[in-house]
Amino acid sequence: MHNLDWRSVARHVLLARELDQLEERELVAGKMNDPRKMVKYQFSAGGHELVQVLLACALDHPHDAAGVYYRSRPFMLTIGLTAREALAAGMARAGSPSEGRDVGVVFNMPSRGRATALPSAGDVGSQFSPSAGWAHAIRYRARVLQEREWEGAIAVAMGGDASVAANGFWAALNIATTQNLPLLFWIEDNGYGISVPAQLQNPNGNIAANLAAYGNLKIFECDGTNPREAAQTIDDAVRHVRAHGTALARLRVPRLQGHTYGEDQRAYKSEGQIAREFESDPVLRLREFVLQNGMRAEEWDSLVSSVRAELRDALSEAEAMPDPDASQATRFVYFDGTVNAQGGLRTEHAHLAITHGAAQRDGTRMNMLDAIRKTLEHELRANPRMLLFGEDVGPRGGVHRATVGLQKEFGEARVFDTSLNEEGIMGRALGLAWAGLLPVPEIQFRKYADPAQNQLDDIGTTRWRSANKFANPLVVRMPLGFTFKQFGALGDPWHSPTAEVMYAHMPGWRVAFPSNTADAVGLLRTALRGDDPTIFLEHRALLDTNPARRPYPGDEFCLPFGTAAQVTAGDELTVVTWGECVYRCLDAARKFEGRVEILDLRTIVPWDKEAVLASVKKTGKAMVVHEDLYTAGFAGEIIATIARDAFLDLDAPIERVATADAPIPFNVELLNAVLPSVEKIRAVMERLLGY
Repeated sequence: MHNLDWRSVARHVLLARELDQLEERELVAGKMNDPRKMVKYQFSAGGHELVQVLLACALDHPHDAAGVYYRSRPFMLTIGLTAREALAAGMARAGSPSEGRDVGVVFNMPSRGRATALPSAGDVGSQFSPSAGWAHAIRYRARVLQEREWEGAIAVAMGGDASVAANGFWAALNIATTQNLPLLFWIEDNGYGISVPAQLQNPNGNIAANLAAYGNLKIFECDGTNPREAAQTIDDAVRHVRAHGTALARLRVPRLQGHTYGEDQRAYKSEGQIAREFESDPVLRLREFVLQNGMRAEEWDSLVSSVRAELRDALSEAEAMPDPDASQATRFVYFDGTVNAQGGLRTEHAHLAITHGAAQRDGTRMNMLDAIRKTLEHELRANPRMLLFGEDVGPRGGVHRATVGLQKEFGEARVFDTSLNEEGIMGRALGLAWAGLLPVPEIQFRKYADPAQNQLDDIGTTRWRSANKFANPLVVRMPLGFTFKQFGALGDPWHSPTAEVMYAHMPGWRVAFPSNTADAVGLLRTALRGDDPTIFLEHRALLDTNPARRPYPGDEFCLPFGTAAQVTAGDELTVVTWGECVYRCLDAARKFEGRVEILDLRTIVPWDKEAVLASVKKTGKAMVVHEDLYTAGFAGEIIATIARDAFLDLDAPIERVATADAPIPFNVELLNAVLPSVEKIRAVMERLLGY
């Protein structure tokens, strides 16, 4: 606190306030008629400026990072965002943090000498668990990789009082406190989430009081409009996290404007309350404080004039900035060879090469489960930045036994159990990847990933949203589908759905779905050495059953994504399938030897359109078989492509066989009734062959 440059603090506070007011007076809808110059979303930080500027001043370690949120612009301006960039962001111009791709107050920024601003998202509370991931990476890089320059760094997860009701807050709280990570939960409490008062977000509306007895959590509170008190509290909180671990700071601030521009607060605040909030305006209190501590009134006025002139120049520059190049609208959904500024292994030249040699075909046949374990083991040994984690993956070795012995070999820092919270598992993975590590989380069953949907969406879009400033390659393993036990097939609504089409619909993800040991090894290694986040789907009925066994293909074998395998050759009917259905199709086609060509896609994103179309043009007939539901399954995408690009080659309607549009039943007879059985597949094959 004693080293604070209060003139600099005042300049940044005024810059944030005057920027809000400039937008509100001139640039919002109703004030600005030119759509190109209009700020379409205006989120005022009025009342929040002082504490954010003080926090930014306290984050002086080169590896400090903050998970920001939509009201964090004062913080952003203090760590290096220019006023021109801020205005350009609201106008969706090229040269803004997202190059016009995201809402103007959804920020990202690699370090410019101060803290890194981790890519924020529009989901309330989604910033917390990635911030915990960055804090985890600080600890890992300093202690395990012995990178001393990371020692003393911290992460900050910034949010409003309403965000403490979100799943992500509690997930991150458990992650940070169980491991005592260097993470500061930073809660700007203005008493409202849009119009909902704080006492409806958490008991009594005071998260600090509610968490006073929480283990490994130091609590700090202050009046965020009092310059001296706020500066001391923030300094104490940051010092505590650097030295001891997790803390929560609750900063009481007013929200002087509505949630967004044009909202009338009088619908839920009394005139008296609004007046009291304006009386506690931190800009007024800061002026009073600096005048009492040596600044002259004319100096303050000069500072105001200087900031206003700076903003006028910035506005002229922003208005002259071009719109983004429309031809680049889809660039950076996936890695295109252009190395990003932050995140992943390539940025720090820590990636391993993807090799495309032939698979070893001799040796003992191995089941898919053991092959996956062996691949993970080899890559853990080859890549010290790889971490493997999830529920029960440690001493137990996973509920499917894919990680048996790995914690014993590589230690708890690299293979570890997590709390039962998929949002936290995936959010932590995101933060770890941004910090230059390779996270490999396991989700026990595909359906268990549903609570992590926000994080999964955000992971896939990070590179695109940040215009390639940030990347986060990671591999999430998900077992799925029915399985076999001693008594036969087993399924149920909670452990057995596949629903792989959901991930095909999420931009930025690659999706692998191998049907045998060799393919599983090759695709997994390619994913672990790749540059994009990958969902690796492991069918439970193939993990330890004979049809999927193959010789282990070698410790350097990689298989390219988007290349289908021809399982059988034929000249009358093309069957496209993947996963366990490959073997059902093989059984069904035995009656039609030499007539049916079966293609195993192996990857859903990307999928091998060229191989499918070439086969269909040869055979003239096509069907798609998958275990996902019939309606809106991925078969529909394949069929649409065939209908468009091979229509004149077709000699029969395109067919599909899939699971009935119902949950997966527990009873074996019911299960067999809804799954795409061999008999159903054979009947469709026979009908098409006879068409």
